Amino acid sequence: MLIFLLFATLILAVFAGKSAKIENNNAISNQDVIAWSEYPQAQLQSEKNLEAKPQIAIKPPAKKKTVAGLYRTTQAFASYKPRYLITNVNPTNYGERYAKDINGVTLHNQPIIVIHETGNSASSAVNFFQTPHDNENIQASYHTLITQDGTVVYLIPPDKRAFGAGNSVFDGPNGEETVKTNPNLPPSVNNFAYHVSLETPPEAWGNDKAEYHSGYTEAQYQSLAWLIAQSQVPDERITTHKAVDRSRQKIDPINFDFDKFFNLLHSYRQRLS
Repeated sequence: MLIFLLFATLILAVFAGKSAKIENNNAISNQDVIAWSEYPQAQLQSEKNLEAKPQIAIKPPAKKKTVAGLYRTTQAFASYKPRYLITNVNPTNYGERYAKDINGVTLHNQPIIVIHETGNSASSAVNFFQTPHDNENIQASYHTLITQDGTVVYLIPPDKRAFGAGNSVFDGPNGEETVKTNPNLPPSVNNFAYHVSLETPPEAWGNDKAEYHSGYTEAQYQSLAWLIAQSQVPDERITTHKAVDRSRQKIDPINFDFDKFFNLLHSYRQRLS
């Protein structure tokens, strides 16, 4: 009997190893599928972080090789240096990006940027992301958050998949784009999205039914444009949570001024001819 149990345990271990290997093979292991360098990177723009030491491995990039792209940053970009923070997110609230969907189809979606708002204070959002959640339906995170005073809070590295949107589809120039990576959840844009959120103004904190508020600060617009100027994501692939949401429950970012944002973005980056 003891020999049988040992043999059974060995078989289970072998199958578990194979299962883990299959799952890992589905995760993106190189930059050939999607160029994650097209997303905003963690530019540690201040000489000194005024807050606590980083708790996750976001490091200032070493001397980067010049990568050919659509855009280059401007002198205005170089002159603007917003304050920043780096904080940790519980691993249950983010995951790996996948090279294939649940049907084994190789994914080729180009990156998009999705703009959100927190709905509550920035600290409340960060606390939620730092709390472990076993329930897949409430796991959530952004890659980056921008506070009322324009502080850029780096949460998750761009090569990871933030759980920023649930049931979602991006309507792009090439038609509808979405990816199903979890058999228990609706398809979403998370696998190819970079999620950045603006802190909601205080008068609307905790008001889930708010359809209007005072809007975002000048510093938030400046920092958002500065952050996205670091990316190679074209204007037409920058969208909002409201636009991609298919649950018909998300309306953020409320009162977002796209004209103001794009004017700032174009002052911080220029398209190469």
